[in-house]
Amino acid sequence: MSGHPSLSVPPEGEFFRSRWVEAPEGISFNPDGTLPEGFRAGGVHCGLKGGGATDLGAVICESEEVASAILLTANAAAAAPIRVCRENLWQGEIRSVIVNSGNANAATGEQGITDALSMRNSLATELGLAPQTVAVAETGVIGVPMDMDAVLSGISGLASSLTTDGAVAFSEAIMTTDKWPKRVSLTVDGITLSAQAKGAGMIEPGFATMLCFVQTDAVVPDPEGALRQAVGGSFERITVDGQMSTNDTVLLQASGISGRELPEGLLDSVLLQLALEIVSDGEGASRVGRVEVTGAADSAEAEMVARKIANSPLVKTALLGRDPNWGRIAQAAGQALAGQDIGELGPEVIEAGDIAAGGREPELALRLDRGNASAHVFTSDLTHEYIVINAEYTT
Repeated sequence: MSGHPSLSVPPEGEFFRSRWVEAPEGISFNPDGTLPEGFRAGGVHCGLKGGGATDLGAVICESEEVASAILLTANAAAAAPIRVCRENLWQGEIRSVIVNSGNANAATGEQGITDALSMRNSLATELGLAPQTVAVAETGVIGVPMDMDAVLSGISGLASSLTTDGAVAFSEAIMTTDKWPKRVSLTVDGITLSAQAKGAGMIEPGFATMLCFVQTDAVVPDPEGALRQAVGGSFERITVDGQMSTNDTVLLQASGISGRELPEGLLDSVLLQLALEIVSDGEGASRVGRVEVTGAADSAEAEMVARKIANSPLVKTALLGRDPNWGRIAQAAGQALAGQDIGELGPEVIEAGDIAAGGREPELALRLDRGNASAHVFTSDLTHEYIVINAEYTT
């Protein structure tokens, strides 16, 4: 597979690098570790990952007037931290989050719930917070009991090491199979926004394994509305392998200290670029493709067809081989609409040429004749490296 190398680590100092993301005007980028006013973060090694890798992180908002929102996986086999956040968190008043990598704490029964609560309570005590204001997020192997002695020992040291420029250590603490940390800190119109994300495989949010944490000193009057809109156009538009994670979490915290409202569209652009970073890092991915379906009967149908195409291993391998095989797109769309009369699907309604000529970010499109609805999904190609990574994940 030497002719199709995985995407390289993105160049330093670049963030809005996708053709599909419009960079906001007037932004300036801060050093990677910079957090907005009112925030501290950090990461340490506690022993869940080998080789001394950073595997435990936390973020705290110092402001008691924090405005927050959290979105969680819809997976019915949701991990213990997801269930703890659903049932025990003051959703609009989240002051802090404790995150570990190396263990998803999923399919771990009641002991998993106890362990997630213990993590939450331990950090809350260390930081002097109400436990209900501390979120928990975890990522890693499913079905393995937590090493709580290591985690609780790590929390003690972590809490005292949080700093205003700790986003680098935090972003490294949440990585699993990621090839590079996904983070940004920028300033625009008198406000600062920083974000850290992770994810490479088990990616198709249904609201991947993916986590994302966003901090800003802006005023956000409706944090849940702002987050849902931004996630709807970003993390809800991606797939790597069609697999919904047990642990997906997206958290927005706003300290409001700047006194200025969040600029319109900023969160949307940042989360879209982060979402595309996840697809770009899709466990061996060498290309990111955009699948667009138009002329569908309704939006649900448009998305269903787009996802069927985006998740097709035949389409994904065509992306890898730069093979503009429109027949694979027709097959996937026909499968999505099985049993219905949709007419002929041929090159007159399928645009596949960009698969061969579209560089790192090709586009492909299908035009139906069933209505006026449309949808798009971003996907990665399928390489041998994806198979190797997932075949050897726990062995």
